[in-house]
Amino acid sequence: MILENYYYYFTGVIPEIVCDDIIKTAQQRQERLGATGDMSEEELQSNPDLQRDNSKHRNSYIAWIDDQWVYNEIHPWIQQANINAKWNFDWNRSEACQFTKYKLNQYYHWHEDQGVKPNKEGEIRKLSCTVQLCHPEEYKGGQLQMRTPHGEFTVNEIAPKGSICVFPGFVQHRVTPVTEGIRQSLVIWSLGYPYR
Repeated sequence: MILENYYYYFTGVIPEIVCDDIIKTAQQRQERLGATGDMSEEELQSNPDLQRDNSKHRNSYIAWIDDQWVYNEIHPWIQQANINAKWNFDWNRSEACQFTKYKLNQYYHWHEDQGVKPNKEGEIRKLSCTVQLCHPEEYKGGQLQMRTPHGEFTVNEIAPKGSICVFPGFVQHRVTPVTEGIRQSLVIWSLGYPYR
């Protein structure tokens, strides 16, 4: 699919106090290794071989957040990006938010957020949203990059704390290895029925 915009961003729009509250909320949840593909988190936690295979593609820690106040803060920006970027995708709701922490040498290689098949409710991940929760001087590396038909791009515009990047779930992206410090972000996937 050829698009005019493969991602859309807002720089520093989420107040610092909200970013800090999201981090505090995540710290109260169980931290676990991030899983890829069809691998369940339970399988990953209990199987060292799966952990090794998983870490070839993804190495990060996550926690799940589904507090309504978080959606209230982020959803208007997702919808505004959907309009401004001229995607105008129909979406109904969002999955649980994934707080992600990248420590030294952690990363997430190239991937798409929407798989081949819809979920059990018949929905797909139409929009992905990343919220930057920390200041850029708190880490090095850990860049969000996009791969589109026009080339690969680093989304430098979302380095400031409280910045947001929204993109279609089929756009390939990655987070490069963190070389110093800790990168903290929030990811939200907004769902809708398949394209018609």
